[in-house]
Amino acid sequence: MKLPLFIRQEAQDDMVEARDWYQNQRNGLDEQFLQAVDEVMDRIRETPEIYAPGYKSIRRAGVYRFPYILYYRYINNEIHVIAVQHGSRNPRRWRLRADT
Repeated sequence: MKLPLFIRQEAQDDMVEARDWYQNQRNGLDEQFLQAVDEVMDRIRETPEIYAPGYKSIRRAGVYRFPYILYYRYINNEIHVIAVQHGSRNPRRWRLRADT
């Protein structure tokens, strides 16, 4: 059974920003990025506890083939995506979202 997954607007904005960047790098790379993110989300929906909880119970899932990390919370049989950010970004950026 796949659990419901909710994507915060900030996380959606993260994905759009990354998609746009990849679109300018090579034709079709933007679609590959979005597909890789979708695959991570599907895996999380099927087995949300596959990744260990960390700071404020937020879990981190790497995006295959891309240097991005999907940050999410698993609470009450729901998944809440907080951020999808490049792995080299300052973690303070997504941690600020963890408080809201």
